[in-house]
Amino acid sequence: MKIKIFFSFMLLILPALLFAMPGSTRLTGKITDAKTGEVIVGAVIRIPDLKIATSSDKDGLFAFNNLPKGIYLIQVSSLGYRAIAESVDLSRTGNLNFKLEASAVEVNEVVITGVSKATEIKRNPVPMIAISKSYLDQRAASNNVIDEIANLPGVSAVTTGPNISKPFIHGLGYNRVVTLQDGIRQEGQQWGDEHGIEVDQNSIDRVEIIKGPASLTYGSDAIGGVVNLLTPQPVAEGSIKGAITNSYGTNNGLWNNSLNLFGNNKGLVWGTILSSKEAKDYQNPHDGRVYATGFKEKDAHVMMGVNKSWGYSYFHATLFDDKQDIPDGSRDSLTRKFTKQITDADTYRPIVSDKELNSYGIPVLHQRVQLYRIYNNSNFVIGPGNLIVNLGYEYSHRREYTHPQNADIPGLNLQLNSYTYDVKYNYPLGNGYDATVGVNGMYQNNSLGGNSTDFPIPAYHQFDIGPFLVARKTFGKLDIAGGIRYDSRSFTGQAAYIDTTRAYFPSLYTGANPSTTANVAQQFPALSKTFSGATGSFGATYNFSKAVAVKANIARGFRAPSIAELSANGPDPGSQIYHIGNSNFKPEFSLQEDFGAFLTLPYVSASLELYNNRISNYIFQQQELNADGSPVITQGYNTFTYVQTKAKIQGGEFSLDIHPVSWLHFANALTLTYGQNLGNGGPVADSLKYLPFIPPLHTHSELRGNFARGYKSFRNLFAFVGYDHYNAQNRFFSAYGTETYTAGYNLLSAGLGGSIFNSKGRNVLSLFIEGTNLANVSYQSNMSRLKYFDNATVPAGVQPGIFNMGRNISFKLVIPVDFK
Repeated sequence: MKIKIFFSFMLLILPALLFAMPGSTRLTGKITDAKTGEVIVGAVIRIPDLKIATSSDKDGLFAFNNLPKGIYLIQVSSLGYRAIAESVDLSRTGNLNFKLEASAVEVNEVVITGVSKATEIKRNPVPMIAISKSYLDQRAASNNVIDEIANLPGVSAVTTGPNISKPFIHGLGYNRVVTLQDGIRQEGQQWGDEHGIEVDQNSIDRVEIIKGPASLTYGSDAIGGVVNLLTPQPVAEGSIKGAITNSYGTNNGLWNNSLNLFGNNKGLVWGTILSSKEAKDYQNPHDGRVYATGFKEKDAHVMMGVNKSWGYSYFHATLFDDKQDIPDGSRDSLTRKFTKQITDADTYRPIVSDKELNSYGIPVLHQRVQLYRIYNNSNFVIGPGNLIVNLGYEYSHRREYTHPQNADIPGLNLQLNSYTYDVKYNYPLGNGYDATVGVNGMYQNNSLGGNSTDFPIPAYHQFDIGPFLVARKTFGKLDIAGGIRYDSRSFTGQAAYIDTTRAYFPSLYTGANPSTTANVAQQFPALSKTFSGATGSFGATYNFSKAVAVKANIARGFRAPSIAELSANGPDPGSQIYHIGNSNFKPEFSLQEDFGAFLTLPYVSASLELYNNRISNYIFQQQELNADGSPVITQGYNTFTYVQTKAKIQGGEFSLDIHPVSWLHFANALTLTYGQNLGNGGPVADSLKYLPFIPPLHTHSELRGNFARGYKSFRNLFAFVGYDHYNAQNRFFSAYGTETYTAGYNLLSAGLGGSIFNSKGRNVLSLFIEGTNLANVSYQSNMSRLKYFDNATVPAGVQPGIFNMGRNISFKLVIPVDFK
């Protein structure tokens, strides 16, 4: 209770604390073309650490008022030009002009994730990528925000249908990748296979991804990397802007509608985003329409805050409400048409009608996920540095309705309360040194709904704390960065007993003498565990010139076992799995080395990134088999146990982007990931030597034309044709029938779009069209869990499991709103 009171107090009181103003200043300037001297209209000038931005007017002029004094990174960008990122001492400079060079290559991306302050990617030793709003807009066919980034080099996703995607980075996912929204941890039963990311894709303006251990700044669970989903920054002072967005996808009839509006009046900033999304069952040429893959989602996001000379403070509140069908892949043995469960006894399943397959209605068997989030991002200028405070509260309520004759009784009913805190002070030490000292962590309380009937994990309390120190030094062209951290995570799991008197409807037993009461069995013993460990990172970047740079980094990661890995003992209906944990597990530790080389020329850019990651006490699931080789069935579900081993993951990414002319791009990327089970001593059998959920070799080629200046009223025009090749995955975890071979496949995509401007130079409409799997290929991804959803017995000659989505063409219409 004291912890809850503390977090509530901090959330309410902290933004009201007024520090002594360090003194304010004004910055003005002009943006021009470096070659012609002509003014550039609409160039965007950002100060990321202060979350403010403006744009150049018709004369190329810009101005910031009431800025805090200090040294800040300023980024200037405009379509068709090489972006500039420059550190400026605002206590000494009041006027600054920028000359932009025309370029077909986008460089000088700035990131804020995992660094002491805003930093150019090319100067950061840690492998990172940043994804812009324009990239996200052009992925009109994606059903969720993780799918929008899952085609990037080194990034993939484990999916359970079109709206459930979990990010994987270099072969690691689940509780090994931390997902953030505006720097606040996203918490919602990440251990579950069918538990997606509870974030409205329409609210995301930019994505920053750390590819590798980020335990140094984010603690346990960031051993594989970080995905930071960033909402739009405040609009320029004196403006009110927004957009109405409407999307439609032909394959599953997806309707995705959203409204956003943001304002800024003398530093008082506000914004709101309202979204609604629904889809029916998707289809492919092999399965037809896939029963129980539809969904309905509603989202809301409001923000209010202030930007002053002492810094900024923003309050956010979000609502995510998703109703998601639960597929199981059952088929009629003769026709192979999908069937559905209609009784708890499940003695007979009728064929699903065409009317149901084409309906937007949510069936009786479905899951409902509600997540409410309140958080605050604050940055206070104190002395020579900045105090950054991020506080958040999340309530995740996950229910899976699995009783066809009792639609109101949930099988799974988990309620998770999470309080997260992140406090750090950034300060310059002089002579090119910067340092950050801080502490972050979270407190969680998970409870089991009293009317539920499935109990995969126990009720528990969890507390994390991790102090850290990060430092950086710049020696001209050389940047060195490193740090240390110490983490501690404590679990307290509650004992639970189940009353099995009622068939199909077991319930929590809360009476006396459970060990001697008839029809009462212990589901979970009491648990008390503490895990701790030290982590660190050290790396360097050397920019030989604007064209050539190399990076190297070594990092030690730490991850405490999740509550599911420690204590699971029950079914998760949505994943079709009965989970069994092990309370004797040790924490995972990893040691990863990264190396990167980058070439950026006016008409060619290329990169090569390699990594080697060794993980001790690596935890994964394997299926249990009977003596005759058949799956062990517990309460109607295949049984999977968690085990530990030593593991090694190696791989790399290669990219080559050729620009024969300024407007034409021929982009190519290759991603290779190998995951190997090293065992716990002694030889490892062939069926055990590979890790599960490792993506195959993937190549992506894209021919793209960009016409930023367009023709008359048509601007920001683009068109592309893409080709993706996925190798067969014959390096899979075949032991106990856990995974099976996956055939290779090729996918064709294309897209086009642009904007219409009126006579006053204002954007009045943008249209984005994207087609995926245009050849309508029947394929199964080894990262799709639906690949294993089918009857226990499949006719000879028939490929079991559900196939991925067929051809889909999506249309996105964006109508900007701009009030002066």
